[in-house]
Formats: sequence, C-alpha cells, structure tokens
Amino acid sequence: MTKRAYNFNAGPAALPLEVLERAQKQFVDYEGTGMSIMEMSHRGAVYEGVHKEAEQRLLSLLGNPEGFKVLFLQGGASTQFAMIPMNLLGEGKVGSYVDTGSWAGKAISEAKLLGETQVAASTKEDNYMRVPTADELQIAPNAAYVHLTSNETIGGVQFKQFPDTGDIPLIVDMSSDILSRPLDMSQFGMIYAGAQKNLGPSGVTVVIAREELVNNSPKHIPTIFRYDTHLSNGSLYNTPPSFAIYMVNEVLKWIEEKGGLEGVERLNEQKANLIYDAIDNSNGFYKGAAHTDSRSHMNITFRLETEELEKAFIKASEQAGFVGLKGHRSVGGLRASIYNAVPYESCKALVEFMQDFQKKHS
Repeated sequence: MTKRAYNFNAGPAALPLEVLERAQKQFVDYEGTGMSIMEMSHRGAVYEGVHKEAEQRLLSLLGNPEGFKVLFLQGGASTQFAMIPMNLLGEGKVGSYVDTGSWAGKAISEAKLLGETQVAASTKEDNYMRVPTADELQIAPNAAYVHLTSNETIGGVQFKQFPDTGDIPLIVDMSSDILSRPLDMSQFGMIYAGAQKNLGPSGVTVVIAREELVNNSPKHIPTIFRYDTHLSNGSLYNTPPSFAIYMVNEVLKWIEEKGGLEGVERLNEQKANLIYDAIDNSNGFYKGAAHTDSRSHMNITFRLETEELEKAFIKASEQAGFVGLKGHRSVGGLRASIYNAVPYESCKALVEFMQDFQKKHS
C-alpha cells in the first residue's frame, strides 16, 4: 500500500483516500463508456447525469432547502468577490462587509472597485484573532447584502453562529468550512466556496443561492459574469470543469457515508479538540493564536516561543512525514489545516509529534 503523507495543507488540501481510489478505478474508463469523464462532451447524457447528481446530492446534504439553486462556476472565491457586487450591488445600495482577516479584506477591496461599501464590523484591532459578536455589527440600512467569511484560513478564526440580518440577504464565503457541519440554510441568501478544501479538487466553485437573488442580473455586465446566465443554463453555459465536478460528487457520496453533516461535524470536533488540548496542556510551550471562543475547527493556528524554534519544528515535522504545517507567510507561526478529509489518525500522529518535540526542546 502506498504510504500517505500526513497532509495538513491549507488548500489544495487532503482528499478522502476512498474517493481517490474510486476515481483511479474510473479514470480511464468511466462506467464502461471507453472514455474518461474528462474526455466526454459536457452536453452528453453521461456527463449531464453526473452534473445533475452532484447538484441534487449537495442540496440533499443541506436538507433540501426550499428555493435554493446550485451553480458550478469557475475562478474560485476570488471571482465571487467581484461577481457578488457586480450582480447585487445596485444604485443607491451599499455592500455591507464584516472584516475578519485576509480573505474578508480581499472581498472588501474588490467590492470597493464596483460600488459603495461599508464595514459593518472589524476585528483588525485584535489582529483578526477573533470574530465579532452579533452586537458589534452595524449594518447600513440601505445594505444590498451583508457579506462575511465564515472561516479565515490564515488567522484560524471561525464563526460558530451567524448573525441574523433580517430582510437583508446574508452572503457567506465558506471556502474553508463548507459541509464541515450542519447549516440552517434559512439564515442565508447565498453561500459559496472554492472546492479545494472540503469539496474536491481545485477548478470548480460552488454557489448555493436563493433563486430570487440570482435570477435577474443587470444586463450591462458581461454575460459570463451574470448569475442568471449560469442559472438559466444549468451551469452549462460554457464548458464546466467536468472532472472537478465529478470529484465533488464523489466527495459528497463520501460525506453521506460518514453520516452526513452531523457525522462529519462529530469527527471534526474530535480532531480539533485533540490538537487544541495538546496546545492548551503544553504549559505554554505551544500558544494558540486565535481567541478561544473563535477557534477554527478547520485551521488550527499556533506559535512557539521564538521563530527559530518554529523553524526547527517545521523542519523536524517535514522529516517525520508531515506536510503543510508552516503558517501563512503573511503571519508566520504554525498552522494545521484539518479539513473533512484529514483522518483522525493524522491528527493523533501530529499530537504525538508535538509532544515529542516539546520533550526534546524544553
């Protein structure tokens, strides 16, 4: 059996081994067609069947929320940072944004190019090491929407609950924690995510939106950037990233096999608690970066006493078969990304490594 790395990459990230093995079996000859799924026409019945199945399976995992549609798009969350204000930020309206770190900041910067924006809350003064509380939010009365990032991969902070925005649609970038826990979809106008952390390989971006929000885009924006173009064409207006969508469907099957979102959440909590307990019980050798009540269950950020010690930790971890534990270059430190597909066994191995490293350097 191939030895697998302990993969803690922030994205593209770990995929379930079972999914990779199934894809490997079907890679050259999909379902007896004599072709790979990558070689088929996206207009053909075989691929369209996979495409529709992925849409339906995704909505099913979310409880089949009434009035929501799935779009499979391209360009990652970064393209959505522009498409959202292009489509939804009309004349006389304001885009209301919650500023929680690097990715929220990029969404705000893009919206500023396209219309009026307002920061409803920011945790910049706390170095983005927490998410704001509901009572800190000051939403503009003429807001077209409220946008927030549910999980900041760089800082390692995550919303545990979402604010009630009333009649103003709540739009959430869930690129790094989508399908990691159950969601009450009635809270949202739209959620979206690049696939490469919890859904599949890079190349496809998933948008799940209320139909009335995306069915009447402004006609002056380019056709390819209009949500209603993709809605009316079933995400087949142009050639979709067909292999990535096939892989998303396989990952969704795997989530079903794990007990759906409730089962996945239980496993994610076990993994996160294991590593956070190791940090908290290290007598200060390891220091959690995020505020305790905002700690992410997807990206665990922590520090050591000195940068030299952190470099030694990274070097030793790589020699021991661990991948991706170096913190983002903008903040430094250490980060373990433990998305859905990262096995509990990898997290257990990391804790044992951390304890061993502490013994050698205390």
